[in-house]
Amino acid sequence: MLARILGGRESEVRDASLSWPDYQSMFNSFSYNGIQYSTAGTGYSAMSALQGVKNPIVAACIHVRTLVFSEARFTFQRYSAGRPSDMFGMPELSILEKPWPNATTGDLLARMEVDASLYGNSYWIVKDNALVRLDPTKVMIATGSVSDQITGQQVGSQLVAYHLVDETGNLQASFEPSQVAHYRPLPDPAHAFRGVSWLNAVMPDVSADSELTAYKHAFLSNAATPNMVVSFDPSITREAFDKFKDSMDSRHRGTGNAYKTMYLGGGADVKVVGSNFEQIAMKAVQGAGETRIAAAAGVPASILGISEGLSGSSLNAGNYTAARRRFADGTLRPLWRSACGALQNLVPPPDGGARLWYDDRDVSFLQEDVADGADIRMKDAQTMRTLVDGGFEPSSVVAAVTTGDMARLVHTGSVSVQLQPLVP
Repeated sequence: MLARILGGRESEVRDASLSWPDYQSMFNSFSYNGIQYSTAGTGYSAMSALQGVKNPIVAACIHVRTLVFSEARFTFQRYSAGRPSDMFGMPELSILEKPWPNATTGDLLARMEVDASLYGNSYWIVKDNALVRLDPTKVMIATGSVSDQITGQQVGSQLVAYHLVDETGNLQASFEPSQVAHYRPLPDPAHAFRGVSWLNAVMPDVSADSELTAYKHAFLSNAATPNMVVSFDPSITREAFDKFKDSMDSRHRGTGNAYKTMYLGGGADVKVVGSNFEQIAMKAVQGAGETRIAAAAGVPASILGISEGLSGSSLNAGNYTAARRRFADGTLRPLWRSACGALQNLVPPPDGGARLWYDDRDVSFLQEDVADGADIRMKDAQTMRTLVDGGFEPSSVVAAVTTGDMARLVHTGSVSVQLQPLVP
């Protein structure tokens, strides 16, 4: 059935009033028997992935994100008084520690991040006590409408199922939402249950960067000098022109012949046309595009190591630290949180008072944050000492400081060091 629906759409003619992304969305979504189907990989997102993965700046962004993102570990975390508290492990976490044969947690996180960066979505199921990745380009999301009981009008949608199809659109398998871990860090504005790649917003910049790189290759291949026009006296014969052209190409074309002295016979005149790298500000133009791509990826330029991040005061200790914290707090930790939320569908916590969470204490990139955390703990210890000396029960002091709820303090009825009884 799905194959017939998808196959029938190949004959549609593009409406000139539609943008290319809008036209592609026609192939991404369709309705059948009251169910809305969304195919995330057969349209614009798959095209973005194929084009983006060939760009060195996109590859560098994904590489940096993946290297740090894959360093975290999974754990369970319990809630205390409505706030996150102790972390603990259980045998149920073993499937995340060894998700499939010869794999580790880092392999799982790396695969999830690459899928999310290129396709916007990463899908996983459990099969034979191992995690199995579903190809994002072959997963269809089925949703049903939610209608108002009084008016009968549609007020929203609900997730119905995930369908896996083959290259021709034939249904291979169906999964209930509770059977799938769907990692989608960036929500798609056009679909309530689908993610979108950060690449989609910068595809024009990716294309421009690739074209500038192609320009450099053409420049080096064709002479490694600005374009030249050679004109001849009208009396020069066709045979003489062809012979001169072949001789000039063999002696002056390509990087190996760049900057050689050119000798011209009578009747030939050479003029330089076009622009060189300096005249078109190649470094500034391409560098600005690289920074825009890095910004969309959530990776500061100084962390990525591109040209605009290695100049001026970007690498000063304070500025680099601020960029590192921006990357950690604004990119990595939200990604870890989203990954935990998705995988918790397959590895639920032992009870409602806990959650699947990440442990980043062993991530080398965040070691400076560990030092900051040590300073915070020292200040907490000083606060506890002051409160205990003030006569509060030690157990209530620990609870108040760790949760930030000073209402949990309980006084002993004694004061200060002498612990003398209070005067009524």
